[in-house]
Amino acid sequence: MAAVSKRQVAAWAAWDWGSASFNAVMVTFVFGTYLSSEAFGVDARGTEWLSAGMAVAGIVVALTAPVLGRRADQGGRRKLWLALNTAVVIAVTGLSFFVAPHEQHLLLGVVLLSIGTVFFEFAEVQINAILVQISTPQTVGRISGIGWGAGYLGGIVLLLIVYVGFVSGDAAWFGIPHEQSLNIRAVAVVAAVWFLVFSLPVLFAVPSPTAAQQEGTGAPAETVLGSYRALWERLCRLWREDRNTLKFLIASAVFRDGVGAVFLYGGALGTTVFGIADGDVIVFAIVANVVAAAGAFAGGWLDDRFGPRAVILGSIAAMCATAVGLFFSEGPRAFWIGGLILCLFVGPVQSASRAFLGRLTTPQTAGELFGLYATTGRAVGFITPALSSVALAITGDQRWIIPTIVLVILAGGVLLLSVNTPRRPVKEVEPRR
Repeated sequence: MAAVSKRQVAAWAAWDWGSASFNAVMVTFVFGTYLSSEAFGVDARGTEWLSAGMAVAGIVVALTAPVLGRRADQGGRRKLWLALNTAVVIAVTGLSFFVAPHEQHLLLGVVLLSIGTVFFEFAEVQINAILVQISTPQTVGRISGIGWGAGYLGGIVLLLIVYVGFVSGDAAWFGIPHEQSLNIRAVAVVAAVWFLVFSLPVLFAVPSPTAAQQEGTGAPAETVLGSYRALWERLCRLWREDRNTLKFLIASAVFRDGVGAVFLYGGALGTTVFGIADGDVIVFAIVANVVAAAGAFAGGWLDDRFGPRAVILGSIAAMCATAVGLFFSEGPRAFWIGGLILCLFVGPVQSASRAFLGRLTTPQTAGELFGLYATTGRAVGFITPALSSVALAITGDQRWIIPTIVLVILAGGVLLLSVNTPRRPVKEVEPRR
């Protein structure tokens, strides 16, 4: 087996570790919750404005990510675009400190978080494309799993620091006062510094693409309109010549939407359906990230041994069976057991999905295809929320969200059945160190 630079892999995974500051802290558990609180109005305007901002961000990403990925491929400046996009995320994260708990500051908070989401997605297109550069077909699954696992573990460590250092009342380590939500706003600064520190290694440790990897980049630069035209031609060419990749993009978009809903609705279902205490939700979130990280590491190893398709389909089957059992269960214990089993298989699905596409692409086209990967995920991101809304309207019982999640994950699995497993080449070229 061709050698892989452990230094490059560690530096690449460090970006995922640092990115938890935006995903786990800013969007999910701390700052997004802060914007949705009564600090910005007793009605639900915070949640409504934040939802609208994220919807707009999703549309922007869906329309632009593949083209930006293509232009980065063409220009051979993948690390430059990664640095610029990451810098914007870090900047808006730090600027969130100025979002004081007043209604007139709500728009600022929503705009900053939405901008951060857009540029975070752009950065992920580049970091995913670098996966192809630092791995081999025999190791891409394992390395993808290391990245996902590092992201989960980074979230765990930072959430613990945030909890004991800033939000655990008078016992908080740093004693920052809670007036004007100063402690929560200070978390934004910590998150920005955290991401900055851990995003730097990949920019120094991973070399620029080799001459072979930059093949074709000497062509005249495309206009933006030309990039969209070329992208459409690329989709048509995928349909004619590589329908397997196109089918995978569609199938993965569907099951990733369902898998993402496990975290999206998990906390709400735990408190409203299974009787979990509000304070225990954060504890569950930390444990869930530990379990998901373990699943991602194990899934990466299984991916390289049995292939990504088998890992994804096996995980989907396990998730669906667990969710059905959870639907017919009651009480906090059932939620803890069922919820953690679900989280155990979330990591392998996410990791193997990225590795699957990594096996279908090349360094020359990785940015464009991972841009399409982001776009297809955004394009169908409404499916689970829409089905859940219909289920709630018909039954009035949030428990029925569980079958809708099962339905979406299962549909993605069925679509994946028609996708062929990528073939490994007989001989590999050792990646540049």
